[in-house]
Amino acid sequence: MTRVAVLAIDGGNSKTDAALVAADGSVLAMARGPGSSPPTSGFEPSLAVLQTLVENACTDAAIGLDGYPIAQRVEAYLAGADLPVDEERLQAAIAARGWGLQTRVRNDTFALLRAGSRDRWGVAVVCGAGINCVGVAPDGTATGFSALGTVSGDWGGGWGLGEQALWWAARAEDGRGPHTALEQTISAHFGRASIAEVTAAFHLKEFPGVRLRELVPVIFRCADMGDPVADRLIARMAEEIVLMAAVVLRRLGLEDEAAVIVLGGGVLTAGNKRLLDAVFAGFAHQAPKAVPRMVDVPPIVGAALLGLDALGADPAAEDHLREQFGDAAVAVATPDR
Repeated sequence: MTRVAVLAIDGGNSKTDAALVAADGSVLAMARGPGSSPPTSGFEPSLAVLQTLVENACTDAAIGLDGYPIAQRVEAYLAGADLPVDEERLQAAIAARGWGLQTRVRNDTFALLRAGSRDRWGVAVVCGAGINCVGVAPDGTATGFSALGTVSGDWGGGWGLGEQALWWAARAEDGRGPHTALEQTISAHFGRASIAEVTAAFHLKEFPGVRLRELVPVIFRCADMGDPVADRLIARMAEEIVLMAAVVLRRLGLEDEAAVIVLGGGVLTAGNKRLLDAVFAGFAHQAPKAVPRMVDVPPIVGAALLGLDALGADPAAEDHLREQFGDAAVAVATPDR
């Protein structure tokens, strides 16, 4: 006996959403909390975040946690579930909580893909705190990247952009690099008199590393003012987004198909025209038949839809679920995933 169809979870580096969804697509309750990516927050602390959010959602829906499972399916899509061993470990730990009759854990980029694709196939690129890309073919074949950071060949997202912005600012200040407006704007952003003081603050742990993500809007502002260094960073980010998607299309044999490319994550949904123009121009050149689009509902919708798909829900349930979010605020002030 269960009380809802799907317990959907979308867990990123900076925030986590949990939703209880009925078989007809009705959202019975939602809860939002801090990030729950194990590589960032730790394995047990991430599970504790999920536990709290599930309890909060159940309280709002007047559903008790004792006695029998909450849902027919638990669909958890988490940043940091990058390798099969990550998925297996997280799936075992979440299934042991007894929240659902069936539990599935996958990388959060799959939730983004389903949120932006009614056809249930295509490619998704998330560019938030980090960057990742996955693809699913019409026959269900899936592919993607390890997305472990520089050790697996990845670059970009809020972390990568922030690190590079500070790197160029430091070299401008000490004479090893060209002048850039990033030098003054980054110092001012962190309330320090020089970049040397900023870098010392990071080194001494006065600033947590996560604050590097705050530099994405700073880069955007400097580029819009005509700063060539900031402009090159944005161009490089656009190239990486396009390259990842193009590679996944080729792997799946979809380069000549009208495949949807779903774009999400805080760096992209911030809506910077310079970045988005470069991304769409890149797709027009490298994947002219593809259909790139910005996601228009939060990824938690995709997580819930994947659960409803598995249960064979009526197609009307998808329409009903999407209507409840409409043009929900997927854009955020700082990049997340």
